[in-house]
Amino acid sequence: MFFDAKEYATAAKVLDGLVAEVPEQVAPRLLLARSYYHSAQLRRAEAELRTIVERDPVEHYARLMLGRTLERQGRDTEAAPHLRMAAALAGDFPED
Repeated sequence: MFFDAKEYATAAKVLDGLVAEVPEQVAPRLLLARSYYHSAQLRRAEAELRTIVERDPVEHYARLMLGRTLERQGRDTEAAPHLRMAAALAGDFPED
């Protein structure tokens, strides 16, 4: 509902409480990271995404979001490995 209304900061407040209740679940944490990303709270998004990737290194979407979050912060060199990993996990291999 908050995403549809583009009220990402409000969504983050709600999701923060949910993540605190069930910190082991990936889905709420990913939504929280997306809320932070879309509301330009990039450091918070990065922290949530790093937590996910640390727990589940092959979580494709978290890798992709982490790469994009780092890019948005102007940290392209740090972003590149995460974006490559996300592409590989998704089966997006460059054709020669």
